[in-house]
Amino acid sequence: GKWLGDSGAGTWPRSSVTARGVKLAQLGHISTHPTSHLATMAASTIASSALFAKASIGGKSLKAKASKAPRAVAPKASKVVSMAAAAEDVPDMNKRNIMNLALVGALGLPGTCLVGGYAFFFVPPSGPGGGAGIAAKDANGNDVKAADWLATRQAGDRSLTQGLKGDATYLIVQDDGTLANYGVNAVCTHLGCVVPWNKAENKFMCPCHGSQYDFQGKVVRGPAPLSLALAHADIVEGTVFFSTWSETDFRTGLNPWWS
Repeated sequence: GKWLGDSGAGTWPRSSVTARGVKLAQLGHISTHPTSHLATMAASTIASSALFAKASIGGKSLKAKASKAPRAVAPKASKVVSMAAAAEDVPDMNKRNIMNLALVGALGLPGTCLVGGYAFFFVPPSGPGGGAGIAAKDANGNDVKAADWLATRQAGDRSLTQGLKGDATYLIVQDDGTLANYGVNAVCTHLGCVVPWNKAENKFMCPCHGSQYDFQGKVVRGPAPLSLALAHADIVEGTVFFSTWSETDFRTGLNPWWS
Protein backbone atom coordinates (compact mmCIF):
# COMPACT_ATOMS: atom_id res chain seq x y z
CA GLY A 1 0.00 0.00 0.00
CA LYS A 2 0.98 3.62 0.03
CA TRP A 3 2.23 5.36 3.13
CA LEU A 4 3.29 8.87 4.06
CA GLY A 5 6.69 8.82 5.62
CA ASP A 6 9.21 11.48 6.64
CA SER A 7 10.49 11.72 3.15
CA GLY A 8 7.12 11.77 1.41
CA ALA A 9 4.78 9.40 -0.27
CA GLY A 10 6.11 6.04 -1.35
CA THR A 11 5.37 2.35 -1.75
CA TRP A 12 6.23 -0.13 0.95
CA PRO A 13 7.55 -3.38 -0.41
CA ARG A 14 5.40 -6.38 0.63
CA SER A 15 8.45 -8.45 1.52
CA SER A 16 9.81 -5.71 3.72
CA VAL A 17 6.50 -5.38 5.51
CA THR A 18 6.42 -9.06 6.18
CA ALA A 19 9.99 -9.18 7.43
CA ARG A 20 9.79 -6.13 9.64
CA GLY A 21 6.37 -7.07 10.97
CA VAL A 22 7.57 -10.49 12.05
CA LYS A 23 10.68 -9.02 13.67
CA LEU A 24 8.70 -6.36 15.55
CA ALA A 25 6.18 -8.94 16.71
CA GLN A 26 9.00 -11.09 18.05
CA LEU A 27 10.56 -8.20 19.95
CA GLY A 28 7.18 -7.18 21.34
CA HIS A 29 7.90 -3.60 20.29
CA ILE A 30 5.03 -1.48 18.96
CA SER A 31 5.99 1.72 17.27
CA THR A 32 3.84 4.77 16.86
CA HIS A 33 5.18 5.17 13.39
CA PRO A 34 2.60 4.45 10.65
CA THR A 35 4.96 1.93 9.24
CA SER A 36 5.01 0.04 12.51
CA HIS A 37 1.21 -0.28 12.50
CA LEU A 38 1.22 -1.68 9.03
CA ALA A 39 3.98 -4.12 9.84
CA THR A 40 2.20 -5.27 12.96
CA MET A 41 -1.03 -5.89 11.04
CA ALA A 42 0.80 -7.78 8.34
CA ALA A 43 2.62 -9.94 10.85
CA SER A 44 -0.63 -10.76 12.64
CA THR A 45 -2.29 -11.69 9.37
CA ILE A 46 0.60 -13.90 8.32
CA ALA A 47 0.77 -15.60 11.73
CA SER A 48 -2.97 -16.26 11.67
CA SER A 49 -2.71 -17.69 8.16
CA ALA A 50 0.15 -19.92 9.23
CA LEU A 51 -1.74 -21.18 12.26
CA PHE A 52 -4.84 -21.80 10.12
CA ALA A 53 -2.83 -23.67 7.53
CA LYS A 54 -1.12 -25.73 10.19
CA ALA A 55 -4.43 -26.54 11.81
CA SER A 56 -5.88 -27.49 8.42
CA ILE A 57 -2.95 -29.73 7.61
CA GLY A 58 -3.11 -31.28 11.04
CA GLY A 59 -6.79 -31.91 10.63
CA LYS A 60 -6.22 -33.64 7.32
CA SER A 61 -3.46 -35.71 8.88
CA LEU A 62 -5.67 -36.72 11.75
CA LYS A 63 -8.46 -37.50 9.33
CA ALA A 64 -6.14 -39.58 7.21
CA LYS A 65 -4.84 -41.44 10.24
CA ALA A 66 -8.35 -42.00 11.47
CA SER A 67 -9.37 -43.36 8.08
CA LYS A 68 -6.54 -45.89 8.22
CA ALA A 69 -7.64 -47.34 11.55
CA PRO A 70 -8.63 -51.01 11.16
CA ARG A 71 -12.27 -51.91 11.40
CA ALA A 72 -13.48 -54.80 13.45
CA VAL A 73 -14.50 -57.69 11.16
CA ALA A 74 -17.34 -59.85 12.18
CA PRO A 75 -16.65 -63.60 12.08
CA LYS A 76 -17.79 -65.32 8.90
CA ALA A 77 -20.50 -67.65 9.99
CA SER A 78 -21.06 -68.84 6.41
CA LYS A 79 -17.61 -70.49 6.34
CA VAL A 80 -18.39 -72.48 9.48
CA VAL A 81 -21.72 -73.56 8.03
CA SER A 82 -20.05 -74.65 4.78
CA MET A 83 -17.45 -76.72 6.63
CA ALA A 84 -20.15 -78.40 8.68
CA ALA A 85 -22.12 -79.23 5.53
CA ALA A 86 -18.99 -80.64 3.86
CA ALA A 87 -18.29 -82.81 6.89
CA GLU A 88 -21.78 -84.27 6.67
CA ASP A 89 -21.21 -85.18 2.99
CA VAL A 90 -18.07 -87.30 3.70
CA PRO A 91 -18.98 -91.00 3.27
CA ASP A 92 -18.39 -93.47 6.03
CA MET A 93 -15.02 -95.28 5.80
CA ASN A 94 -16.62 -98.74 5.99
CA LYS A 95 -18.94 -97.94 3.11
CA ARG A 96 -16.02 -96.59 1.11
CA ASN A 97 -13.98 -99.77 1.67
CA ILE A 98 -16.90 -101.94 0.61
CA MET A 99 -17.37 -99.91 -2.57
CA ASN A 100 -13.65 -100.14 -3.37
CA LEU A 101 -13.65 -103.91 -2.92
CA ALA A 102 -16.71 -104.25 -5.12
CA LEU A 103 -15.09 -102.14 -7.83
CA VAL A 104 -11.84 -104.13 -7.73
CA GLY A 105 -13.78 -107.38 -7.94
CA ALA A 106 -15.81 -106.17 -10.89
CA LEU A 107 -12.68 -105.11 -12.77
CA GLY A 108 -10.66 -108.17 -11.83
CA LEU A 109 -13.16 -110.82 -12.93
CA PRO A 110 -12.88 -110.14 -16.69
CA GLY A 111 -9.09 -109.96 -16.39
CA THR A 112 -8.98 -113.31 -14.60
CA CYS A 113 -11.11 -114.90 -17.30
CA LEU A 114 -8.88 -113.53 -20.05
CA VAL A 115 -5.67 -114.68 -18.37
CA GLY A 116 -7.16 -118.08 -17.65
CA GLY A 117 -8.25 -118.52 -21.25
CA TYR A 118 -4.84 -117.43 -22.50
CA ALA A 119 -3.06 -119.88 -20.21
CA PHE A 120 -5.35 -122.74 -21.19
CA PHE A 121 -4.89 -122.09 -24.91
CA PHE A 122 -1.15 -121.45 -25.03
CA VAL A 123 0.02 -123.66 -22.14
CA PRO A 124 -1.38 -127.13 -22.71
CA PRO A 125 -2.36 -129.07 -19.59
CA SER A 126 0.03 -131.75 -18.39
CA GLY A 127 -0.79 -135.38 -18.83
CA PRO A 128 -1.77 -137.94 -16.22
CA GLY A 129 0.53 -138.33 -13.25
CA GLY A 130 1.76 -134.69 -13.42
CA GLY A 131 5.14 -133.69 -14.78
CA ALA A 132 4.57 -135.86 -17.85
CA GLY A 133 4.82 -132.88 -20.22
CA ILE A 134 2.42 -132.48 -23.12
CA ALA A 135 0.81 -135.02 -25.39
CA ALA A 136 2.39 -135.48 -28.81
CA LYS A 137 0.02 -134.50 -31.64
CA ASP A 138 -0.25 -136.03 -35.09
CA ALA A 139 -0.83 -134.12 -38.34
CA ASN A 140 -4.55 -133.92 -37.58
CA GLY A 141 -4.00 -132.50 -34.09
CA ASN A 142 -4.95 -135.71 -32.30
CA ASP A 143 -3.02 -137.20 -29.39
CA VAL A 144 -0.55 -139.84 -30.54
CA LYS A 145 -1.49 -143.28 -29.25
CA ALA A 146 1.64 -145.41 -29.04
CA ALA A 147 0.02 -148.69 -30.12
CA ASP A 148 -1.67 -147.17 -33.18
CA TRP A 149 1.48 -145.28 -34.11
CA LEU A 150 3.72 -148.34 -34.00
CA ALA A 151 1.19 -150.48 -35.82
CA THR A 152 1.55 -148.37 -38.96
CA ARG A 153 5.31 -147.81 -38.93
CA GLN A 154 8.38 -149.92 -39.44
CA ALA A 155 11.65 -150.10 -37.54
CA GLY A 156 13.92 -147.13 -38.17
CA ASP A 157 10.98 -144.84 -38.95
CA ARG A 158 11.25 -141.19 -38.05
CA SER A 159 7.97 -139.32 -38.38
CA LEU A 160 7.07 -135.78 -37.39
CA THR A 161 4.71 -134.86 -34.58
CA GLN A 162 3.95 -131.64 -32.73
CA GLY A 163 6.07 -131.42 -29.60
CA LEU A 164 7.14 -128.95 -26.93
CA LYS A 165 6.35 -125.29 -27.65
CA GLY A 166 4.62 -126.46 -30.83
CA ASP A 167 7.94 -127.41 -32.47
CA ALA A 168 8.07 -130.19 -35.03
CA THR A 169 9.56 -133.23 -33.26
CA TYR A 170 10.48 -136.66 -34.56
CA LEU A 171 9.29 -139.85 -32.89
CA ILE A 172 11.78 -142.68 -33.51
CA VAL A 173 10.89 -146.32 -33.97
CA GLN A 174 13.83 -148.47 -32.88
CA ASP A 175 15.09 -151.62 -34.57
CA ASP A 176 13.14 -153.83 -32.15
CA GLY A 177 9.90 -152.09 -33.11
CA THR A 178 9.55 -150.10 -29.87
CA LEU A 179 9.35 -146.38 -29.47
CA ALA A 180 12.58 -144.62 -28.47
CA ASN A 181 12.44 -142.79 -25.14
CA TYR A 182 13.53 -139.54 -26.76
CA GLY A 183 12.32 -137.35 -29.57
CA VAL A 184 14.44 -135.17 -31.86
CA ASN A 185 13.49 -131.53 -32.40
CA ALA A 186 13.38 -130.90 -36.16
CA VAL A 187 14.28 -127.19 -36.02
CA CYS A 188 17.71 -126.55 -37.55
CA THR A 189 20.14 -124.83 -35.18
CA HIS A 190 21.44 -122.66 -38.00
CA LEU A 191 18.48 -120.52 -39.10
CA GLY A 192 15.45 -122.46 -37.90
CA CYS A 193 14.41 -124.45 -40.97
CA VAL A 194 12.58 -127.74 -40.42
CA VAL A 195 15.08 -130.51 -41.22
CA PRO A 196 13.63 -133.54 -43.06
CA TRP A 197 14.73 -137.12 -42.51
CA ASN A 198 16.61 -138.66 -45.43
CA LYS A 199 16.14 -142.41 -45.14
CA ALA A 200 18.52 -143.21 -48.00
CA GLU A 201 21.36 -141.23 -46.37
CA ASN A 202 20.28 -142.23 -42.84
CA LYS A 203 20.64 -138.56 -41.88
CA PHE A 204 18.68 -135.45 -41.14
CA MET A 205 19.59 -133.09 -43.98
CA CYS A 206 18.63 -129.41 -44.03
CA PRO A 207 17.57 -128.17 -47.49
CA CYS A 208 18.16 -124.50 -46.61
CA HIS A 209 21.95 -124.32 -46.19
CA GLY A 210 23.15 -127.93 -46.29
CA SER A 211 23.56 -128.69 -42.57
CA GLN A 212 23.52 -132.41 -41.72
CA TYR A 213 22.81 -134.44 -38.57
CA ASP A 214 23.23 -138.16 -37.91
CA PHE A 215 20.31 -140.55 -37.20
CA GLN A 216 20.14 -139.31 -33.57
CA GLY A 217 20.30 -135.63 -34.50
CA LYS A 218 23.95 -134.96 -33.71
CA VAL A 219 25.41 -132.30 -36.01
CA VAL A 220 27.95 -133.71 -38.48
CA ARG A 221 28.12 -130.88 -40.99
CA GLY A 222 27.68 -127.11 -40.82
CA PRO A 223 26.87 -124.38 -41.00
CA ALA A 224 24.66 -125.50 -38.14
CA PRO A 225 26.68 -124.95 -34.92
CA LEU A 226 24.81 -127.32 -32.60
CA SER A 227 23.06 -130.67 -32.55
CA LEU A 228 19.27 -130.87 -32.73
CA ALA A 229 17.52 -130.54 -29.35
CA LEU A 230 16.22 -133.60 -27.51
CA ALA A 231 12.97 -134.21 -25.62
CA HIS A 232 11.86 -137.07 -23.41
CA ALA A 233 9.22 -139.29 -25.05
CA ASP A 234 7.23 -141.35 -22.55
CA ILE A 235 4.08 -143.42 -22.87
CA VAL A 236 1.50 -142.54 -20.24
CA GLU A 237 -1.73 -144.58 -20.30
CA GLY A 238 -1.19 -145.38 -23.98
CA THR A 239 -0.53 -141.74 -25.04
CA VAL A 240 2.90 -140.41 -26.01
CA PHE A 241 4.03 -137.40 -23.97
CA PHE A 242 6.97 -135.09 -24.53
CA SER A 243 8.83 -133.41 -21.67
CA THR A 244 11.96 -131.29 -21.41
CA TRP A 245 15.32 -133.04 -21.61
CA SER A 246 17.51 -131.43 -18.96
CA GLU A 247 20.08 -134.19 -18.44
CA THR A 248 23.43 -134.57 -20.20
CA ASP A 249 23.19 -134.88 -23.96
CA PHE A 250 24.08 -138.57 -24.49
CA ARG A 251 25.24 -137.83 -28.04
CA THR A 252 27.89 -135.29 -27.06
CA GLY A 253 28.42 -135.83 -23.32
CA LEU A 254 27.73 -132.11 -22.78
CA ASN A 255 25.06 -130.21 -20.92
CA PRO A 256 22.03 -129.55 -23.12
CA TRP A 257 22.29 -126.15 -24.80
CA TRP A 258 18.48 -125.82 -25.03
CA SER A 259 17.83 -126.08 -21.26
